[in-house]
Amino acid sequence: MSLLFKNLRIHQVFGANTDVGKTVLTSALVRASAAAGHPVHYLKPVSTGPMSDADDERVLTLVGRHKRRVQSKCLFRFDDPVSPHLAARRANENSVVERTVPTDDAFVNAVANHIRESATQAHAPAHMYVETAGGVHSPTLSGTTQLDAYRPLFLPTVLIGDSRLGGISSTIASYEAMLIRGYIIDAVLLFRDEYYRNWEYLAPYFAERGIPVVSVKPPPERNPDPATDASITELYYKDIVSEHGEGAIFDVIKHLDACHALRLAELDTMPQRTLDSIWWPFVQHGHVKQEADVNVIDSAWGDFFSIYNGKRPASSSQTSLLEPQFDGSASWWTQAIGHAHPSLALAAARAAGRYGHVMFPEATHLPALKLAERLINDGPGRGWASRAFYSDDGSTGMEVAIKMALRAFATREAGQLGGARRKDLGILGLKGSYHGDTIGAMDACEEGVYTCEWHDAKGYWFDPPTVSIRNGKTVVSLPPAIAAETEDGQADVETVSLSWTYNIDERLGSPLAEVYRGYIERTLQKLKDGNGPRIAALVLEPLVMGAGGMIFVDPLFQRVIIDVVRGPSSPARAPSEWSGLPVIFDEVFIGLYRLGLQTSSGLLGATPDISVNAKILTGGLVPLAVTLASDSIYRAFLSDDKTDALLHGHSYTAYPVGCEVARETLDIVDKLAASPAWTAAREKWRVPEPEKVSATAVWSFWDPEFVHVVSKMDRVAEVMAFGTVLSIKVKDDSAGYQSHSARALLESIKTATKTDGLSSAPGGSPFGIHYRTLGNVAYFMLSLNTPADVVRDVEGRVWAALDKGV
Repeated sequence: MSLLFKNLRIHQVFGANTDVGKTVLTSALVRASAAAGHPVHYLKPVSTGPMSDADDERVLTLVGRHKRRVQSKCLFRFDDPVSPHLAARRANENSVVERTVPTDDAFVNAVANHIRESATQAHAPAHMYVETAGGVHSPTLSGTTQLDAYRPLFLPTVLIGDSRLGGISSTIASYEAMLIRGYIIDAVLLFRDEYYRNWEYLAPYFAERGIPVVSVKPPPERNPDPATDASITELYYKDIVSEHGEGAIFDVIKHLDACHALRLAELDTMPQRTLDSIWWPFVQHGHVKQEADVNVIDSAWGDFFSIYNGKRPASSSQTSLLEPQFDGSASWWTQAIGHAHPSLALAAARAAGRYGHVMFPEATHLPALKLAERLINDGPGRGWASRAFYSDDGSTGMEVAIKMALRAFATREAGQLGGARRKDLGILGLKGSYHGDTIGAMDACEEGVYTCEWHDAKGYWFDPPTVSIRNGKTVVSLPPAIAAETEDGQADVETVSLSWTYNIDERLGSPLAEVYRGYIERTLQKLKDGNGPRIAALVLEPLVMGAGGMIFVDPLFQRVIIDVVRGPSSPARAPSEWSGLPVIFDEVFIGLYRLGLQTSSGLLGATPDISVNAKILTGGLVPLAVTLASDSIYRAFLSDDKTDALLHGHSYTAYPVGCEVARETLDIVDKLAASPAWTAAREKWRVPEPEKVSATAVWSFWDPEFVHVVSKMDRVAEVMAFGTVLSIKVKDDSAGYQSHSARALLESIKTATKTDGLSSAPGGSPFGIHYRTLGNVAYFMLSLNTPADVVRDVEGRVWAALDKGV
């Protein structure tokens, strides 16, 4: 991840094309830095071509009398003067001994490791220049383009513009390609070609964007006589890098130093400025009083934040002020394929450039239409949904769902409901459920820690049985009211296995299913007989209730409650016709493979009438929610009267950027679902190959042996792993949302810990783990493409913290 040092100012040099003068101008920067009295580190990660033309050697001949202040290094060298990926391939084609071509991770680790080594020598202000090869999209050794391969390092950059014919276009295109990937561009340098005069156009263009453009005269033509060439080259450098320390190149050096100082100062002031101006969600500000308590995120890549650690006790000026931190909550469950994924950034730019935002009622556009068709026909709505309604986020998506369900019920029961009673319709749900923070979504939940003066609970909520792993055994825990109706009265029921527990078809005929059915039917009858609220819809978070404490509900109970409220199925009833009560699946959290399943419908053996997807839907890049509905729900709003329509909408309904990003996300996720990494994870949980996997397979990216071991630890009450989710409940007599036991027990994992060798974080630096707790429950969440070595490292840190806390 990103490296930032107090004494070592680093800039990476990209070129707008090949042969634009990257090495000439980088050498000028190196020479000026050395002339200004700074130790200088020059790094050429990849060099292709003969040693006589090697940039890392040539730069030492161009720095003049201050050569002693310059260290030059090349990490990977190939003889063929072609693109690095081709040079690496040809090296193996023409050699008896095969050379190992580094992966992108190994390549980035090598670069980062050299930077860290250079920083250990920076006892006073020093400069470092990392020169790339070719243009911004020239491939690295693996074939990945440079912009994407180097992005985990997130180094500030200097762009060498193209002074030739067509150079204006290539320079601006390079800048935009860098910008869309989040790079910081501090300066643009190019030759001052008096014929094409590209600098005259580029200077005001970049000035509008706050980036200085500096042009210098081009170098003389190479002379065939080495001595003469060296002489005229030295004169050239003396001209553009004056012995008096003045001129355009020295102005660039001062500007780059100022950019470095500004970045340091801004990072250092951000915590207090945040404490003075930001009101965080779900945070008691009375508990956050110190600047060190503010997690300053400078950038993010993959599964990691790059955070500022400058408010901790300083170890030394040679230590990076930025360190990787694993995003252990997937940024509140939104991340699907890692932060700053270039494909998603490009998708967002594609839609923003084509549409911006456009009005949606009585209109359409391709991103919204294609996404709706995909979700209905090939996504979670397959086989039951006919319509897609767009909104902003999970909570508003649930508001829409609840309105749909209440209207559908009220329309069908119109003869039995007066105007007043239509306002008093209630929701049937489960204790511990949470559907968002908008008032309608809150009213669909019982009184609890998230409710307050504005909450008016409407409905009834069952206390659900739950599934967990305790001491290596899968256990279904029954609430007292249900346990009392079983034959032995036991609250904890050990099951055959985790996979059997989620095999609904096999369990539907079990005695426990009959207990559930009888209990639910009697409870609903009591509600009806006792003048309880008129129940108009069943709202479920299938399989896992997230914000309520990562409650893994017994899927059998959810299936039985669906069957009960729908009543006996009629052969004449179409699959899209709701019966009994409309059923809503809130899949905002669990949907689209968060649990390794596209939807919970296959596992539960039942489809909803309405469902909501968000979070993973857009890969964690932009907000968007989709509420899917069956045709019978849609028809409840269909008439010739405008007031019968679903009068609900958002200014950014069907936001084209969100829809396009969602489509790109789903494309990527579909490929991941058939990837070797997923196959390997399934195999550990003894799940068949992807083509044989049904929608009911229960598996996790977390290692089953790790889960088994943790479940037996003294401080652990229970554990569950499902898909990307790991939940650990800590033993605590004062358990509940107010408990701090889980946070206290795992506090040590937040801090980066040095280990032997390189870590699995990009760049190999030690990393901490950012995680969230829900009272005495700590949970961890992966992306859908978190590398296995990262998962193993996180497991090791979690296990060590739990073991130490015993």
